[in-house]
Amino acid sequence: MSNAWRNDGVAKVTGKAKFTDDLFVENMLHAVPVYSQKYIHGKILGYTGLEEAAACPGVVRVITSKDVPGAARFGQIHKDYAMLTVDKIRCESDVLALVVAESRPEALTAATLIEAVVEEHPPLFDPIAAMEETENLIHPSKGSNIINQHKIRRGKDINEAFSECDHILERDYTTAAVEHAYMEVESSLCQERPDGVMEVYGGMQHPFSTRRFVAALLGRPLADVEIVGTPVGGGFGGKDDTIAIVCARTALACHLCGRPVKMVYDREWSMKESYKRHPYNMYYKIGLKGNKIHAVDARFVADGGAYTSVTPWVTWRSTVQCCGPYQVDNVHCDTFGVHTNNVFTGAYRGFGAVQVNYAIEQWIEECAQVLEMDPVEFRRANMVTQGCETITSQKLDNHVVSMEEVMDKALKLSDYSRKSRANDRGQKDGKNYGIGMAISYRGCSLGAEGMDFCSAIINCQFDGSVLLETGVHENGQGAEAAMVLILAKELGINKERIRYCRPSTSHIPDGGTTVASRGTLMGGGAVANGVKNLKKIIAQSLHNKLECQVDEVRFKDDKVYGKTDEAVLTWEEAMHQLFLNCDYPYAFGSFQAPKVSWDEETGKGNAYFTWGYSCQIAEVEVDKATGKIQLLDVYAVHDIGKAINPEYLQGQIYGGFTQGYGMAVMEDLNIVDGRLKHDNLNRYRIPRATDVGEFHTEIVENHDPNSPTGAKGVGEPALEIAAAATANAVYAATGCRCNAYPIKAKELAGEMK
Repeated sequence: MSNAWRNDGVAKVTGKAKFTDDLFVENMLHAVPVYSQKYIHGKILGYTGLEEAAACPGVVRVITSKDVPGAARFGQIHKDYAMLTVDKIRCESDVLALVVAESRPEALTAATLIEAVVEEHPPLFDPIAAMEETENLIHPSKGSNIINQHKIRRGKDINEAFSECDHILERDYTTAAVEHAYMEVESSLCQERPDGVMEVYGGMQHPFSTRRFVAALLGRPLADVEIVGTPVGGGFGGKDDTIAIVCARTALACHLCGRPVKMVYDREWSMKESYKRHPYNMYYKIGLKGNKIHAVDARFVADGGAYTSVTPWVTWRSTVQCCGPYQVDNVHCDTFGVHTNNVFTGAYRGFGAVQVNYAIEQWIEECAQVLEMDPVEFRRANMVTQGCETITSQKLDNHVVSMEEVMDKALKLSDYSRKSRANDRGQKDGKNYGIGMAISYRGCSLGAEGMDFCSAIINCQFDGSVLLETGVHENGQGAEAAMVLILAKELGINKERIRYCRPSTSHIPDGGTTVASRGTLMGGGAVANGVKNLKKIIAQSLHNKLECQVDEVRFKDDKVYGKTDEAVLTWEEAMHQLFLNCDYPYAFGSFQAPKVSWDEETGKGNAYFTWGYSCQIAEVEVDKATGKIQLLDVYAVHDIGKAINPEYLQGQIYGGFTQGYGMAVMEDLNIVDGRLKHDNLNRYRIPRATDVGEFHTEIVENHDPNSPTGAKGVGEPALEIAAAATANAVYAATGCRCNAYPIKAKELAGEMK
């Protein structure tokens, strides 16, 4: 890792970086949320204890939805999330009120006095049962508990297609809700400036969506709210809706109390209220004709919990990738997002692909087993190839389709053929060995989920230093460093010249949230295009000085050259000359994703403008007596287009696989009747260093012509097949198929006996 570089590395490792909870302002109040201790679902008739809480020592104000000057309900897709409860309690994470006091302990004491008076309704925890309900609705105004439905209808009538098959398999799979488990819990600090602008500090993935939540609750225009991003202590998709809501509540308290307010969550509140990865119920029927997958009928039901959040987007990706990286002529898929009284679900690294990949990459091996084929060769016979059509009728002809290349490199890296002959299949006492693999392709960026564009500002100073800002937010993954490295390379200057600006919603246009592995792709594209604009400005100003034509000006080695290397200005000289010429070396760059298409009725279209390709292989040992799984080695090969910061790219792979492995074998929220029993990290287990083995990675760089830098992304591909590879390795070790995660050690031991 000697070449690893982060622009924010020194500040973070020395403790100089200030996270939101490190911030303090004079005259600051403290706010805390109030949850119902009794109810999960019911109509709110009133509240008890409001006056008693308001009379407690140090309490400045108790706030309910009646005090909201704007809209108490908001959301990214459907405006159904009650930032403070209005008419109903829909899950245990609903916030009834805020208590604002001079100190946090005083606010906490007063909060215990408040409860709702509720006309209880029967709670709904099973999404399949909730779909059938017509009277007991989580949101009566919607007329159904079904949030959304997506479809794919490809090929002939699916029953006719199955009648042509030689073999048919039917399988059911379930996945669990998963906690993001970021190190930093949600916190916010708000103060109202003399000009009336509400200034909001918080660790978030998307300052602009936070601004929309804050403006909605306050009933103010967007220009009256400035979100200042602070360092983020982990997100993985979880620092979007929830932190936006926390920031909005803090801003409301600040506005109503007329003083700065800080709200810091503890771990129990964070786990209770933050959205989770969607639990899925998946049914697959797979028809084989010869050595080909001829027909697939799939039905997915995703538990969206009490509120919509981004469920329609998550389930759409599941639908588009419902057959994995395989060509299938006949596909019938229905995907549903459904409301229940469980905590709501939303964005989590992998975004709907993780769940379906867990199923696909297991049934693909079962199909090979039925045909008595090598699973590798069965994959090879069915995987996407250059110029083929996906199940949504998209022709893969605008980039290098490297699925086979990636898989073959992973097989070689891991010595898979030799090692797979040592799979124990549960035949030994003691520890049983197994090696398993999974492959995937992933649509890059948002695709047809939404509008996809980003911007960058490059502001060169006349002393040679450079300011950079992009619409991409740093979540801890090294996005800022990637933007700096792209700028340095494209402009031909030393990276030490570049200062990445502190992000603010008042400085740069909305560039979209840092999700969908789009940061380097979209933000880097905006930087690259900004450099093109900047070079034109500089060349136009300096070409006479360099005695050449405008199009002959060159940028390299921290200098600006004319037609020959003898005509040269140092970067400092060049910037000074622009000052003398009264020309501003300032440029705005933007990158708009190439157009995509989608037909919601048929599930056809060019869902994404390009795709990434991945293969991961896991080696495990499973103790036959206890079912305990030990991860030995991991092999990962990813086509990421172009590696901008290779060492940190590998770090993303290590972290992504580790998260996926934890999800597969140990992470369990233990949700009982809508309540989290494992509501702290001392009960919710995530992988430790001792739980994972050695990582071996290889990066494939097929520069993507759809990306201005050639780069794609790796954040989510690094995670989305880890659980599937682990499950296949566990099968190789034990002979037991694990159609649900997390894989329970006791249950596994019981099956092996």
